[in-house]
Amino acid sequence: MSVSRPHLEPGRLFIDGEWREAGAKGVRDITDPSTGKVVTTVAEADASDVDAAVAAARKAFDEGPWSQTPGRERARILHRAADLIRKRADELVAVESVNVGKPVSLARAVDVSTAAEEYEYYSAMAQSVDGSSRQIPIPSHAYTRREPLGVVAAITPFNFPLILSSSKLAPALAAGNTVVHKPAEETPLSALLMAEILAEAGVPDGVLNVVTGGGAVVGEALLTHPGVDKIAFTGSTAIGRHAAATAGAALKPVTMELGGNAANIVFEDADLEKAIGAIIKGFVFNTGQFCMGGPRLLVHSSLHDTVLGILEGAVPGVPLGDPFDPATVIGPMAGLRHLEKVEEYVAIAKAEGGRIVTGGERLELDGGYYYKPTVIAGLGNDSRAVQEEIFGPVLTVQPFDTEDEAIALANSTPYGLASGLQTRDLARAHRVAARLQAGIVWVNDWAMLDPAIPFGGVKNSGFGREYGPEALESYTKVKSVVISLA
Repeated sequence: MSVSRPHLEPGRLFIDGEWREAGAKGVRDITDPSTGKVVTTVAEADASDVDAAVAAARKAFDEGPWSQTPGRERARILHRAADLIRKRADELVAVESVNVGKPVSLARAVDVSTAAEEYEYYSAMAQSVDGSSRQIPIPSHAYTRREPLGVVAAITPFNFPLILSSSKLAPALAAGNTVVHKPAEETPLSALLMAEILAEAGVPDGVLNVVTGGGAVVGEALLTHPGVDKIAFTGSTAIGRHAAATAGAALKPVTMELGGNAANIVFEDADLEKAIGAIIKGFVFNTGQFCMGGPRLLVHSSLHDTVLGILEGAVPGVPLGDPFDPATVIGPMAGLRHLEKVEEYVAIAKAEGGRIVTGGERLELDGGYYYKPTVIAGLGNDSRAVQEEIFGPVLTVQPFDTEDEAIALANSTPYGLASGLQTRDLARAHRVAARLQAGIVWVNDWAMLDPAIPFGGVKNSGFGREYGPEALESYTKVKSVVISLA
């Protein structure tokens, strides 16, 4: 099904169920990364707008019905939201594609579909937020209650705006919290459309508020606001450290889903056809702008040259171009600064002795921010291009000889968000998965995700979990009640 570039009206803030201009009347240009052209503007909030949004969320939690609404009714509203996402899929696909540069085929099959599934999953979970009775030796009736935390500040990144906002909003709302959402300053359009969809689904005024603007002003105001009860953050490790430290000083609970630099290990017994598919998916998916991507390839020495030869022939054939062409698999980078960062790292890799197997340069097309998918061999493990998160369509390839060496290389970076391995040996799959330092391990594929399966980081990739009942629990607090029977 074809989707056309949308006509976009200027975006406004969504506070207390109303659309409004920023208090200081500021606006920010929003660019289509496939052309480099401005397609609309959105309101640029300041600290006073954050105050208004938090006040609305605080009132909606303390006085409004949401936190006291039965889980079954919250479930109905969230399920209605899932239905509306599917009904308005074309709008969401067009907005996400023009704002982020996602191929429309990817936006439909992954982003919009996943967002609907997230709300659907947590609509069911909303009905199971409860406590349990406890047997204790003193004469009493003791039980626990799971209660919502209060006002949640959800701060989300540029690369998967729809999915990563839904992964926070859906469980937070299912648990009975109210939310102030700050989407990435570059890619806020689907967040504004989702505010409209959730209001249409029946989410009461003040329960969800969306404030657009820069991290230095809006993000900082949310991190330090005394009316916020929890910080849910996805973004870079550097900003995550600051966010966690700021929240920690105020003793606020946080979840942090941060950077990644996952290794994909190809053992000598791997099914090469399947492995090549997983390798390419792992580093070109979402133009490499995927914190759980697989930008480090570790290949058994016996297969190293063979795999490089296959990649050299296959990678240039992956369709790269206009995201509104249904055949496109790889779109542009989401912005000029992201493109320039990739160029910088490829230059570093060359200076460190890396050999460009394929790619290694921009694709000049319609003024957009395109970079050819790039495979680099010959780098040492201490290379910056190996150790640091590039966040683009770049794959480094390293050989190994033993299982222990592969595991040591995989675990050698400061990150631990995802990891993967390709093998036919079931015992090896379990053995290696247990030793990999990562929040999720994929075997014989890549990026297998579902709202029921938790993911999150270890080491510099953060803490806490998105998805699954684990995410829902992170938006609740436990209260114990003990009633004397004496």
